[in-house]
Amino acid sequence: MRPFRADERAGGVILHPTSLPGPFEIGDLGPAAHRWIDQLADSGTGLWQVLPLGPTGYADSPYACFSSFAGNANLISPEWLQDRGLTAGVDHPGFDERAVPYGEVIPWKRSLVAVAHDAFASGRGDSELRPAFEQFRSDNDEWLDEFTLFIALKERHRGASWTSWDDELRERDHTALRAARAAEADAIEVAAFAQFLFFAQWTELRHHAAQRSVRIIGDVPIFVAGDSADVWARQELFALAADGNPALVAGVPPDYFSETGQLWGNPQYRWERHAEEDYAWWVSRLRAAFSLTDIVRIDHFRAFADYCEISAGAETAVHGTWRNGPGVAFFDAMRRQIGTLPIIAEDLGELSPKVPKLLEATGLPGMRVLQFAWYTDDTNPFLPHNYVHNTVAYTGTHDNDTTLGWWQTAPARERKRAVAYMGIDPADPVKAFLETLWKSMAMYSIVPLQDLLRLGPEGRMNEPGTTGGNWAWRATADEMQGGFDEELASLNQRFNRRTGGSPVPS
Repeated sequence: MRPFRADERAGGVILHPTSLPGPFEIGDLGPAAHRWIDQLADSGTGLWQVLPLGPTGYADSPYACFSSFAGNANLISPEWLQDRGLTAGVDHPGFDERAVPYGEVIPWKRSLVAVAHDAFASGRGDSELRPAFEQFRSDNDEWLDEFTLFIALKERHRGASWTSWDDELRERDHTALRAARAAEADAIEVAAFAQFLFFAQWTELRHHAAQRSVRIIGDVPIFVAGDSADVWARQELFALAADGNPALVAGVPPDYFSETGQLWGNPQYRWERHAEEDYAWWVSRLRAAFSLTDIVRIDHFRAFADYCEISAGAETAVHGTWRNGPGVAFFDAMRRQIGTLPIIAEDLGELSPKVPKLLEATGLPGMRVLQFAWYTDDTNPFLPHNYVHNTVAYTGTHDNDTTLGWWQTAPARERKRAVAYMGIDPADPVKAFLETLWKSMAMYSIVPLQDLLRLGPEGRMNEPGTTGGNWAWRATADEMQGGFDEELASLNQRFNRRTGGSPVPS
């Protein structure tokens, strides 16, 4: 890991791997991902930002994963399996080309992994895979054993949350766990093999990115899903009731995303227990994140300063209690045990004075979103003339409408301010957003691919506060060849954001 440089300037694009084009109705880590790296590199774009890469659970959200350590097996490339002799061929599944049909993709990918494992167990496939698999299991036993047992037990219980399992399993009775490992040995083996495939493919992709001087920005949600191996395995670290369900949950009060706030439902941390262990679980979590990506964005950074605690069972996030987070002591512990922390702090939303103080104390770059710059006056912190260099600036994020969608629906007074500030051409309002962001003094300027493609609301990735129709957007092969990389190359060249070097990860 290398630290941020004082003179650094770079441009980047947000694109989750699920949104890549390809013949299998969900983007994956195969040829299209490698071509994407090449497109970025050829345009001098040095940053690729992804969403969390874990195995998705509720509503297919990458922010509600079954594990903070495991990878998303839905991203496994069928072509990679075929090239290594683990499948004889891959039939086109015939799903919808535009949006990811998770209900069909998930069981299809699961069956594909099962076929690949059968071939592997029968001695077929690349001869280098077997020792690599054994090494992977040995290197990752700290989390892999718990996760694979968790997944096997979820399958046995037809996907039911661990809080509904028998008392012995829910409470992790040693005898019951030992019996479960024996009974579910085959399912555990397949789950471990799926993780091996994901990490093997991701490692190849990351090496390719490093060789092309493209750094990958990962994403760590500050909270974890209640129905996850994380919470089941370490229940004492979370604010749970006696039955394992959350007693106190996470969310945010009303803000510009929602009039009733956002009730996420994730269990709150018992920070005092984490502190007693010198934040060992978090050290492992961040080390795992940095093993996958070069830079990590921590979603909802403000909770390290103070967080909204909501009683389980509340219908909205309107009523909550603010509590102090672990503060600078947390980051001191991380630096002491990990070293350099190339972390981007997502410091958006309604903030208390504690948050900028913590950001200053840690020295981490915060975020600015240009779509938020127009609702007040010239002191608005999202206006580029108020940026500092230690900033990562975005046209919008995965939670925003696209910039064209914003332009089409924003209040007239906000559009008027944007026109006055940037000289927008109504025929192409996105162009002014890009040029304004790229010439700003922000260290990094990053844009969702949908803005480069000039997509409207049909390109939106997520609408906070809703659980349907999100995370499914995909680019088409034609869109990926539509010339947006020429615009990126021009922006990077004109505003001194062409990529620099990046070491190949070991």
